[in-house]
Amino acid sequence: MIRETEVDGVQTLLARKSGPLVAGLTFRVGRADETLATAGITHLLEHLALHHNGLSDYHYNGATGSVVTHFHMQGSPDDIARYLNGVCAALANLPMARLEMEKGILRTEAAGRKRGVNDSLPLWRYGAQGYGLVSYEEMGLPRLTPDDLRRWAATWFTRQNAVLWIASDRVPAGLRLHLPEGVRRPVPRPSSALPTTPAYFSDRVNGVVYDTVVRRSAAAQVFSAVLEREMYRSLRQDGGYSYVASTSYDPRGDGFATVTALADALPDKQDAVLGGFVDLLAKLRVGRIDQADIASVRTKAEEALRHEERDAARLPGAAMNALTGQPNQPGEQLLDEIRAVTADDVRAVAVEATAAGLLLVPDGLDAEWAGYRPAPTFSTSAVDGRSYGSRQNDRLGLVIGAEGVSLVDGTHQVTVRYAECAVALAWPDGGRHLIGLDGIAVRVEPTLYAVPPDQIARLDASVPPGSLVWQPAREPSAIPQPSAGQTITSASPAAKRGPATTAGLVVLIVLAAVMGVLTLLCGAVIVSADPVANPDDAILRDPVTYTMFGVTLAVTIGFAVGAVLVARRRRAA
Repeated sequence: MIRETEVDGVQTLLARKSGPLVAGLTFRVGRADETLATAGITHLLEHLALHHNGLSDYHYNGATGSVVTHFHMQGSPDDIARYLNGVCAALANLPMARLEMEKGILRTEAAGRKRGVNDSLPLWRYGAQGYGLVSYEEMGLPRLTPDDLRRWAATWFTRQNAVLWIASDRVPAGLRLHLPEGVRRPVPRPSSALPTTPAYFSDRVNGVVYDTVVRRSAAAQVFSAVLEREMYRSLRQDGGYSYVASTSYDPRGDGFATVTALADALPDKQDAVLGGFVDLLAKLRVGRIDQADIASVRTKAEEALRHEERDAARLPGAAMNALTGQPNQPGEQLLDEIRAVTADDVRAVAVEATAAGLLLVPDGLDAEWAGYRPAPTFSTSAVDGRSYGSRQNDRLGLVIGAEGVSLVDGTHQVTVRYAECAVALAWPDGGRHLIGLDGIAVRVEPTLYAVPPDQIARLDASVPPGSLVWQPAREPSAIPQPSAGQTITSASPAAKRGPATTAGLVVLIVLAAVMGVLTLLCGAVIVSADPVANPDDAILRDPVTYTMFGVTLAVTIGFAVGAVLVARRRRAA
């Protein structure tokens, strides 16, 4: 069982484990507690706190998550004590001489990190704040100062905001946690960038990704596992559409959990995977649940929770539960709850999951036919102000006003209002990149719009204090230059992408009209031939005539259907 005690005023959890000692110090702070303008401060502080360790014969590390930050180590009792004592000492006296060097290390780490296909879903669900910040780069690094880090450490890395966990039945001798006084910090309230759910958006992905938020429960865990079994059976084994068909269940810290499902697919199988996945959710939602799947999930849970060292394996999760105010149930109680889950319980979670669902589909596909609404990619209004025409598109204009900035093209607009600006990235050449709390972004580039310097200065003074983040000077090749055909898009770091532009729709309509005329001409030639008066008419005997008619008719229909689909997507936006 997990036993609770206290070390220097820090809540401590103990559970016995054989082999090397493992311990960790967990704080209730993570990416979701930052702002986009300070994004990266927790990760940077973690790196600075660990610098003193250098090389070690034992494994140690730190990790910054969405709502918690861990410092953990495996080694002897003396090594554990020395490591955690050193972490606490470093938090009180951070090695600021390494500040710029550690910033560079974090940028290098980010450049080598591979983004997963599901990394953009938090942005689309939550926007550029709170839980959505994990979708963004650590944009705040350039502006962070030693004073910023000291304040962050004093606010979040306190004894009341920490939990120590040790995979042992005793605390190592000599362990001292010298941390400042503070308070236990609640998890952030979730924001929303979705006017309605279920919703979908499209991107360049090879497959389908699904994300939903449900109440945390044993039934929700079983639902996630049953969905994975259904996906594997239907999309991989029976259909042969996917290689990866998996789900994950991740507690958010506030009584809710995120269920994520992923099914990959080759381009010619993407339609089938999307349809198959939607069908699977509908199947669970109406209660068509295989009892054998529930039994299999129970068996796996029993195997994991009956392991003699199960409680030690649960310690990191138990620390997060303690910090976020969630209950830490005994293993046997968890087993009893999972055993009690019925098919009706799983169906109820499926209904809840469907209602809150967010679906990522490959480019060119949509999910409106399944009842999903397009996630917003454009703003509902533009600001009033002075308009600056684009140097590369007569229909595109940049509006800078007293309330914010907008890009407009007569049909759509993207707007960032100063009061809701999450960050304003600034370059010495005058370029600005404003990102709103909803994830919508506007770029202000003097090379593309004739914006005078005084207007840029007024923009800088209008954004919220602390949201202006200066960037290093750009190479000349990195500064945007005018090029024909620029169109309005809802640009953001997570590639929010809107429907096709008006120009694309016009092109499809024109092409459909041209091909329609050719089709009518071919048809007229065939109809004008008289098989009674002139049975030897060459036109009647020439297959090329009929082939041309068929080809032009098919192409006309293709362009017409494309125009209809684009128009539907534009209206939906």
